[in-house]
Amino acid sequence: MSSTSLTPESAAKTALQAIPKVRIYGVPISKMSMKQTVDYLAQVIEQRQPHQVITANPIMVMAAQDDPAYLSMMQRAELIVPDGTGVVWAANRVGQPVAERVPGFDLIHELMKVGEKKSWKVFLLGASPEVIQAAADKLRTTYPGVSLVGVRDGYFKDAQDAEVIQAIVDAAPDILLVGRAAANQEPWIGKYKSQLGVPVMMGVGGSFDVLSGKLKRAPVLFQKLRLEWFYRLLQEPWRYKRMLLLPQFALKVMRDKDKVTKS
Repeated sequence: MSSTSLTPESAAKTALQAIPKVRIYGVPISKMSMKQTVDYLAQVIEQRQPHQVITANPIMVMAAQDDPAYLSMMQRAELIVPDGTGVVWAANRVGQPVAERVPGFDLIHELMKVGEKKSWKVFLLGASPEVIQAAADKLRTTYPGVSLVGVRDGYFKDAQDAEVIQAIVDAAPDILLVGRAAANQEPWIGKYKSQLGVPVMMGVGGSFDVLSGKLKRAPVLFQKLRLEWFYRLLQEPWRYKRMLLLPQFALKVMRDKDKVTKS
């Protein structure tokens, strides 16, 4: 089949296969830069191809080592970007560096900038009612060309999944941003992505808290020193148990050496 006769579906699959990746303990991490990532997702939206986008950090990679179902879900995701600095470091450590770190928070804004020009539709799902409304107001003010076609908090039970899914399907967004608990955010998207049918479905963690103003993003100095995790810990000290996984991940990578990419 010639390239000119490719269907949108096959073209999207071809593009997906072309993404350079490094496997960190079985998790396929994209090596693309921020610009390449945004350009790729813009193409995905044009072709209406459902993609689960995961912004990976060491905590998620470690969780996948203890939970085969979580690892399987990550391996089925269409795109995993290197959000955490530890993931970037690990890729460098094994001699397969990524182009750069692609933070989920920054990726949201880069997508919104393009969405302004293309009049993309966005659905926000997650956080508390107050936080998600404040985050929506911020996005409306900052990116008036983007259409928010749905805003719903993340406090719903499993029995309400069908109702939530139908609301999203009816709104037909180009981008679905989901901010829920770390344990079910990505699995929820992975479980329902075929029913949702949204081109870009991305878990955004605590980004709604930052967008709403509830939390402050780390100052530039902390970002340059790769200490955003520490700044967040200062704001949310109750997260310390999860943060303990960061040094464990680093030690594991250093100990395993050549085994990191063999999983």
